[in-house]
Amino acid sequence: MALALQTFPTVKDANAALKAAGTRYLGGGTLVVRAANEGDVSVSGLIRSTDPALSAIAVAGGKARIGASVTMAAIARHPDLGALAKAARAVGGPAIRNTATIGGNLFAPAPYGDFAVALLALDATVDTEDGELPIEAFLAKRDDSRAIVSSVRFTLPKADGFRFLKVSRVKPKGVSVLSIAAVLERAADGTVSSARIALGCMADRPMRAKAAERALKGKKLDQNGIAAALAAATEGTAPITDPIASAWYRAEVLPVHLGRLLLA
Repeated sequence: MALALQTFPTVKDANAALKAAGTRYLGGGTLVVRAANEGDVSVSGLIRSTDPALSAIAVAGGKARIGASVTMAAIARHPDLGALAKAARAVGGPAIRNTATIGGNLFAPAPYGDFAVALLALDATVDTEDGELPIEAFLAKRDDSRAIVSSVRFTLPKADGFRFLKVSRVKPKGVSVLSIAAVLERAADGTVSSARIALGCMADRPMRAKAAERALKGKKLDQNGIAAALAAATEGTAPITDPIASAWYRAEVLPVHLGRLLLA
């Protein structure tokens, strides 16, 4: 299947070309090239941009901005993004991480998109040619989006405040059974003052475990303190079923692995 490839020097020009029917944006290619190779006839042309801003990482004042073309490998080795290294390394094997981009991961359907789970826990902002959106709103509308993602921005978590766990049957690069990311802040007495917990594979895209978040507030991170959060972990979820695991199994093991993450 022949595909026309157009390259533009700016995101604005690429975004204008992307309005043509049948076109898809080409970042790392781990999603769109596979779709074309599998015979997706809706893809007739590929658009890419060489805009330098897409490949830039800026960290200053406790804030991070990562261009949409930055790869998982680049994130994993960046000296100021050590908290996110584990989540970046959860994306496939070395060959995939060398091409898979942060922008593409935002569109990856479950059971993929492990890094997007981390970004959801971090309450990231997604920048596009149409403006900026909180990541939760972006993920809800991503299937209808034609605007190129230019970057994501977030506040760097405090030391030991960010936690990530991927569960897979084939280690170290297997497809996810589920993934969990959490940003936790604690008061002086050790109780949880705020919590953001994001889940992968518990819906068709990353989602928040809001009932578990509420149950954690004011509690200590011990067996008794997290019990209510674990009981509420599956509330509002709609786990996927695929060749890796059934929806029933994912719902059964979520509280187990969430407990391990919270007690780590």
